[in-house]
Amino acid sequence: MNKRLFALLSVIVIASLALTACGGGAASAPKVIKIATQSPLSGGQSLLGVDIKNGAALGLEQLGGPLRDMGFTVELAPYDDQATPDVGVANAKNIVADSAILCGVGHLNSGVMIPSSEEYHTAGLAFVSPANTNPVVTTRGYAEVNRIVGRDDVQAPVAETYAKNELGAKSVYIIHDKTAYGQGVAEFFRGAAEKDGLDVQAFEGTEETANFDAIITPLLAANPDVVFFSGIYNQAGVFFKQARDAGYEGTFMGTDGMDASGLADLAGDALTKAGGMVYTSVAGPASAYPKAAKFAEDFKAKFGSDPQPFAVQGYDSMGVCLAAIKNAADAAGGEIPTREAVRDAIRALSYEGVTGPISFDSIGDLPTAKYFIIKVNATSGDTWNTNEIVAELDFASPGMGE
Repeated sequence: MNKRLFALLSVIVIASLALTACGGGAASAPKVIKIATQSPLSGGQSLLGVDIKNGAALGLEQLGGPLRDMGFTVELAPYDDQATPDVGVANAKNIVADSAILCGVGHLNSGVMIPSSEEYHTAGLAFVSPANTNPVVTTRGYAEVNRIVGRDDVQAPVAETYAKNELGAKSVYIIHDKTAYGQGVAEFFRGAAEKDGLDVQAFEGTEETANFDAIITPLLAANPDVVFFSGIYNQAGVFFKQARDAGYEGTFMGTDGMDASGLADLAGDALTKAGGMVYTSVAGPASAYPKAAKFAEDFKAKFGSDPQPFAVQGYDSMGVCLAAIKNAADAAGGEIPTREAVRDAIRALSYEGVTGPISFDSIGDLPTAKYFIIKVNATSGDTWNTNEIVAELDFASPGMGE
């Protein structure tokens, strides 16, 4: 190497070292935080699952500023659980393996949340559920599991009381979908009905989704005042239409799994003919919450449609995650907090959400939750917002159920 070239290379190396020493070299590693969502993004229940994810995404966009101001990059990590326990658990394993994920929003289905949360619990990763209602979600006492809605051991008796006192029902025919959610709700409804002296004419589980003749024939022979269907809208809508077309004249009832515009698209005027339909929900429509008008407006502007039920709960669940991460990061001196610190920060949080004040008791339930009774007026999905809230009730959490 000639002397001139050697001298030039020496100058370049020295200059590079000087720049690095002064901070002018490589940028510091980005501080990335991820928040996961798990809900059905494909399949028959995706109408609700996609909007849970979209509500969370809007929440991240609108509420993530304080963390971004601290120098964090905050990203959404959406997972499709397909409303299937095995898929949810497989996703959960991938979620907990990503050390950047510090919190999660999900699931829609209790039957998916319960086994998936075993993975979250083992990994110390907190999840906030916008929709899960089976008591077992929280009564296991896992510090990582929280929900911002009520429980089926309250919701189902609320439905039964309405059937008896307001509809004057003396007989009920109970059908469930064999899931942890559906069968759990059905059992709570049956217990309340038997206690009140109603004639429980049947208690039947089915996974059928297309032809319900085997159930409808004995149902018509029994002629109950109320058919209580405990499951999800995409199965129930088909059943309601077939039962009404076959001549059933009584009232259909259900719980929050019925609360989707897709129910009216499937069942049409079967929901309003004869005895009509009433359902209970742990999540009212966005119009039920005074602060939710802007959320609904922003949601439609971003995604091109009105929010489905549980979308606003997805937004608030994300808000809880973000607020807890911010508090934990502050306590960590502005550094990325541990999952355990975020988990503990959620339980210490008092958060003012769009749906109201949010805090958690010792097992991750709301100390007091809202329950709605809704009369269906819609005969198509685009008129779902014409349904009428006939009652709004507040009940304290049953805790561990003692």
